Amino acid sequence: MTRTVDPFNKVVTIEEAMSHFHSGMSILVGGFGGVGNPPTLIQAMLDEGISELTIISNDTAFPHIGVGKLVTEKRVKKVIASHIGSNPRAGEQMTAGELEVEFCPQGILAERVRAGGVGLGGILSDIGIGTIAEKGKEKIRIGDREYLLETPLTAEVAIVHAKKADRFGNLVYDTSARNFNPLVAMAGEVTIVEADEIVEVGELSPEEIVTPGVFVDLIVQSEGVNWRWAWEK
Repeated sequence: MTRTVDPFNKVVTIEEAMSHFHSGMSILVGGFGGVGNPPTLIQAMLDEGISELTIISNDTAFPHIGVGKLVTEKRVKKVIASHIGSNPRAGEQMTAGELEVEFCPQGILAERVRAGGVGLGGILSDIGIGTIAEKGKEKIRIGDREYLLETPLTAEVAIVHAKKADRFGNLVYDTSARNFNPLVAMAGEVTIVEADEIVEVGELSPEEIVTPGVFVDLIVQSEGVNWRWAWEK
């Protein structure tokens, strides 16, 4: 059993955070091309043998970076993403029938996650009408225009990477790592943050906070895995 988390001190150990993970679950992952993926949490999933995952992420990163490591190790059964081209292992597995891939235009993917985070029933878009992208989707006519209903996306756990977090869970992101992370943080049944630096409540300027702590359930200290070093590998 995990301990009861103080709402004003959501910092837990990686072992406590991992009690929320299990094989066969759905996970929302913040980041873009591996930048903004939480490396310590992803490595912990690998170490724990978590598999058969459904991953919702902008992409599948690179073979040895971020969420790409889960794909490379064949821990993912399905991915919902805007593209997988930067990770050859994802393409190989999809072609071999080992990985189910649901493609979604990047902007629509972002909006589907946002819709899940704010409790909307979906969004309407005319992107993809008359193409293979409309297959299996409900069409709705408003006035003289036809739209596809894009359903919201949520997951059992959302994992995000922040540059700084205070103990309540207010978050600051590092430059381009502020991509899908703010949306992902809103859309998990449980949101777990990996933070490079954890500070006391009140130390962050309200002007720099991007994600309010109300969306965050748990915080773990990053072990300092540097994505730039991983890229060079």
